[in-house]
Amino acid sequence: MSALVIGLGSPDRGDDGVGPVVAAEVGALRLADVRVLTHEDPTCLVELWAGADRVVVVDAVRSGAAPGTVHELDATAGVLADRAWARTGRGGTHAFGVAAAVELARALRRLPSRLVLVGVEGASFEPGAALSPAVVRAVRPAACAVARVLAPAEEASGVPR
Repeated sequence: MSALVIGLGSPDRGDDGVGPVVAAEVGALRLADVRVLTHEDPTCLVELWAGADRVVVVDAVRSGAAPGTVHELDATAGVLADRAWARTGRGGTHAFGVAAAVELARALRRLPSRLVLVGVEGASFEPGAALSPAVVRAVRPAACAVARVLAPAEEASGVPR
């Protein structure tokens, strides 16, 4: 498999559901050689991206930035100490979040050739809540960020922002 987009999050916990929504938007773009899937639990990320050369994981983050801010981080560049992803763990998985999955994969030498994290700053993570308005407005920009990451360099300039 060439490229993979993983929309991470729970659709019934407010802004935590942004990952799957952005993944669906990316899927609608029908990018060549890109597989799109959604998953709730970051503990399976290492297995999910096995065999993919390029991977983008989309998730809600909490860094203190304004809700709806789109973050992008190349996780293959070095140890993931970024606060936004270090705080994505969910209590049901013993706080094992995206950063822990990336560092586990790095230790096991199972990182894809390119792994980029696209995060959308969340505002509300309450059970049963819908996406907040700021996060809804960030869905398209986040999907465009994913498309730019996956586009060959010569095509990247044509991807909408």
